Amino acid sequence: MAAEEENAAELKIGDDFLKAKCLMNCEVALILEHKYEQLQQMSEDPTTHISQVFEKSLQYVKRFSSFKATDAVRQAREILSRYQLAEFELCVLGNLCPETVEEAIAMVPSLKNRGRSLDDEVIEKMLNDLSMIKKFE
Repeated sequence: MAAEEENAAELKIGDDFLKAKCLMNCEVALILEHKYEQLQQMSEDPTTHISQVFEKSLQYVKRFSSFKATDAVRQAREILSRYQLAEFELCVLGNLCPETVEEAIAMVPSLKNRGRSLDDEVIEKMLNDLSMIKKFE
């Protein structure tokens, strides 16, 4: 029997990915910033350098984080978690913060899957809630 073809638009991304805990860029940024502070505090030698990969990773996630403040990051995850999204969907929406229902569906087509489809009003409410967090951050 041939393996079923993966297709993110239909949430066919494999059991490992469907069960995995995903993190938004803003969540990774918080984790890496905390680790960066720990490394600096633990270092007895002020000339100790943090690896270039670590620094570049931190710069990347900070640059592409939709939310900066810890409370905003927490609120974004809370809001998105209310909609029974797969972790993959939650992180795509949290990272890209689409402004319209059409953009959200184009970025995450699985929002409109049969049997679980979210109606446009629900998606719009979700996007408005995310937008409010960004606005008041």
